[in-house]
Amino acid sequence: MVEEIITHSAEETIQWGKEFAKHLKSPLLVLLTGDLGTGKTTLTKGLVSGLGAANEDDVTSPTFTLVHVYGKKAKVYHADLYRIESFHDFETLGLEDIFAAPAVAILEWSEKFPLQSPWPLTRVRLEHLGGDSRRITVLDPA
Repeated sequence: MVEEIITHSAEETIQWGKEFAKHLKSPLLVLLTGDLGTGKTTLTKGLVSGLGAANEDDVTSPTFTLVHVYGKKAKVYHADLYRIESFHDFETLGLEDIFAAPAVAILEWSEKFPLQSPWPLTRVRLEHLGGDSRRITVLDPA
């Protein structure tokens, strides 16, 4: 099943992420794809907030740190794979460690994720429609 939503502002994208997060159950891998500037981090703000792991204002892009961890009891991992060029680069992240305990992992630029996931996954594609409008397409697990 495919779900498609159009948002018209960053606030709408965050709010949709909060609502969508209510349906997410750990363990889960959320694979985000989309060009630069399509709202992957903005959506993640809503997802992390909706999962109760952090306030949306505390969620920032992990472009340079590569991985952020939110939450105390229930962990939410947020990784940005944009700078990953090789499997060696990926190995240095230590991301395989996230699978040690049930969590939700949100991966930006997920097309660069080189591993088979032992967890269920949900794919979310974001597209820029002009101005602040975005198309968010959710693909159910295969």
